[in-house]
Amino acid sequence: MNLALAAQSGFGKSAKTQEVVEKNAPDYDHVVVLDFKDEYRGLVKADIMKWWITGPKEMRWQKSQWSAFIENNKKVVLARHNALNEADWREVAATVIAAARDLGDVLIVIDEAHFVAPQSGATPPAVKGLATTGRGEGASSIWVTQRLAEMEETVLAQCQSRLLGGFESSADLDKVARIVEYPEKLHNPQAGKVPNSPEELQPLDDSGTKAKGGLVQALRKFEDNNGNTVGSEWIYSDNTGERRRMDTRGMFDDMQSEHYGAQGKKIEV
Repeated sequence: MNLALAAQSGFGKSAKTQEVVEKNAPDYDHVVVLDFKDEYRGLVKADIMKWWITGPKEMRWQKSQWSAFIENNKKVVLARHNALNEADWREVAATVIAAARDLGDVLIVIDEAHFVAPQSGATPPAVKGLATTGRGEGASSIWVTQRLAEMEETVLAQCQSRLLGGFESSADLDKVARIVEYPEKLHNPQAGKVPNSPEELQPLDDSGTKAKGGLVQALRKFEDNNGNTVGSEWIYSDNTGERRRMDTRGMFDDMQSEHYGAQGKKIEV
C-alpha cells in the first residue's frame, strides 16, 4: 500500500506519522524512515528502530552497500546530516529506496516527501518506481509532507490511501481536491461548517455520538493553555470508498515511543 500522510506545519503531522510507523513496524521484515529533520528519534529510544546519521560519506554509498546496511539493521531511521541540502538528500533517498525495494517485505517512510518527489520534475526514477510498481515488489510506502502542492502528481495519484489533516494554503487545498471525493474545505480549519459533506465525517460530540445531517465541521486542531498542540483531527480515505474522521487527542497514551519534534515558540504581536 502507498499512503499519503499530509498536513500543514503545526498540525501534528510528524507525531501522527510516528504513531503510524510504530503501529505498523512489527508487521514488516524491514522498515526505513528517511528522516529529513531528525524528528523520529523516539522510535529509536523506544528500541523499535535503530538510528544512523546520513551525511557526505553515505552519499557515496552504492545501492549494494545500502542493501547490506538495511539487511543487517532491519529497521532503521536515517537522519539527514545538515551538510546535505535538498538535492543531496533526494539523491541519497533515491539510492536507499532502490536498495530497500529489492529486500521485499519493507515499509519505506519518506519524510518531507516534497523534497524527494518534487512537482518540479526532478523526481528520480527509483522514487517514482516505489509509488508505481513498489507494491508488486512487496514494498509499502508512506509519503509525508506539509506541502501537497509541491508533491509529484504521479506519486500522489498512486497512493491508494490518504490520511490528511488541516491546510490553509489555497494551493495545498487545490491539491487535496484532486485526490479526495468529498469537499476539500473540510481540511481548512478556518472553514467552520461545510455544506454538502458526507455525514460519516461529522466529529463526535461530548457524548461520543455524531451529529445527524446538516453541515459538517471542518477539521480542528486542539491546543493547551500554553499554545502547544495536544491533538488534531484527520480524515482517512482510500480507494475502496472507506472514509472516517480521526482525533489524535490521547494518541500518546497508547504509544511506546515519545515524540521529539520541536513545535517552536509562539511570537507575540
